[in-house]
Amino acid sequence: MANKIPRLNAREQDPAVRATNFEEVSYGFTAEEAQAEASRCLNCRNKPCVAQCPVSIQIPEFISEVLQGNFATAASIIARDSLLPSVCGRVCPQESQCEGACVLGIKGEPVNIGKLERYVGDWALEAAALGISATEADHPSKPAPNGHRVAIVGSGPAGLTCASDLAQMGYEVTIFEALHRPGGVLVYGIPEFRLPKERIVAREIAKIEALGVHIETDIIIGRTLTIDQLLDPPAQGGEGFDAVFVGSGAGLPYFMGIPGENLNGVVSANEFLTRANLMRAFDECYDTPIFVGAHTVVVGGGNVAMDAVRTAARLGSKASIVYRRSEAELPARVEEVHHAREEGIDFQLLTNPVEILGDERGWVRAVRCVRMELCEADSSGRRSPVEIAGSEFEIECESVIMALGTSPNPLIASTTDGLDTNRRGCLIADEAGSTTRAGVFAGGDAVTGAATVILAMGAGRRAARAIDQYVRTKSAR
Repeated sequence: MANKIPRLNAREQDPAVRATNFEEVSYGFTAEEAQAEASRCLNCRNKPCVAQCPVSIQIPEFISEVLQGNFATAASIIARDSLLPSVCGRVCPQESQCEGACVLGIKGEPVNIGKLERYVGDWALEAAALGISATEADHPSKPAPNGHRVAIVGSGPAGLTCASDLAQMGYEVTIFEALHRPGGVLVYGIPEFRLPKERIVAREIAKIEALGVHIETDIIIGRTLTIDQLLDPPAQGGEGFDAVFVGSGAGLPYFMGIPGENLNGVVSANEFLTRANLMRAFDECYDTPIFVGAHTVVVGGGNVAMDAVRTAARLGSKASIVYRRSEAELPARVEEVHHAREEGIDFQLLTNPVEILGDERGWVRAVRCVRMELCEADSSGRRSPVEIAGSEFEIECESVIMALGTSPNPLIASTTDGLDTNRRGCLIADEAGSTTRAGVFAGGDAVTGAATVILAMGAGRRAARAIDQYVRTKSAR
């Protein structure tokens, strides 16, 4: 029987206020709100929500504990499958995964699983900080060392998940991170107003370090060390790791290839967000340079585009999205588009840039665009945009941010013999994460191209199991 209780949504900052600051948009649930929303769960026997979770969190089980007010037990249940609940509760696209499979969503609104996971994760972090909780949700037990060592390249969600799973199997794990702070896309790509760095990301990473995982920053694999050096035995001058997992993400931005992209004021979303997030350019206490003019145009329609345009607006710029398809085709989460509209972001849909125009000093002055229309759907059901003749117009602006997607940096593949890539520059790996080079595994955006945090976590988890099997098989020979 369907649950008639209406879905409870978390309270949020007023749009007019939050558009001027970098504080988190959502306040999350209170304990009473979390229990009220948990009461909507039907505790389905076949658990379709679990089947749609890339890391298979036992969702009805933890929600049942939330309903009873047993938050420590709920946290322990989540911790069996994820040590990043506060992160996932904020940034995962639950609407297309666990919540998308919720039975209540067939005729009504699904359980707000994401906000419940966020509440439990935040509760565990605060409890641990106050020293009032000693559950395995805070510090999972460390097994006895098994005598084997694994290197992880990249400290994003794929690398962190693979590392935590392997550490709990008894492996000595070292993560090599190219940047000066661990977290990968969690710290450089997602704005503070969606994912607080110190309060959430750093504290969840600390849980993984408490398992014995060692993180070395400012190490560029392919330059500082190669994959070969990680795998070679100490007798040959190597590090002697039994296996390597590559979770280095996809940080190489795409551009359109149109005239004017070399003008001053044109940047990739990757660079713009890295300056704002990792290097805290939004904070007056930091000297990190970042430029937005009176009007910023962001080209693209994904979550990264929404992050960039909302960041530009918070830095004082009038900000516009330019996207060549209609709103129905926007790849960004509905929630992010809704928040952007609430914050006054201008959407120029069915619009495509054809040239960026500059002034006499070589700075952006406008973007020349054309209007588009969608043709009939092809065999895949996708409607392609086509240009409307004679529809050219200009959007005056001083800065342009390209948010068109990213591909993996070719450095690792180009410095590692036997490590093959596909035509998009992504590492070739099977479902378990095995690459074309023995002893090297990969997952997340380095394999798929830019995707979601939770999909990267799922890849890291599968790779950890494959690495364990590989090392055990190799040791038994």
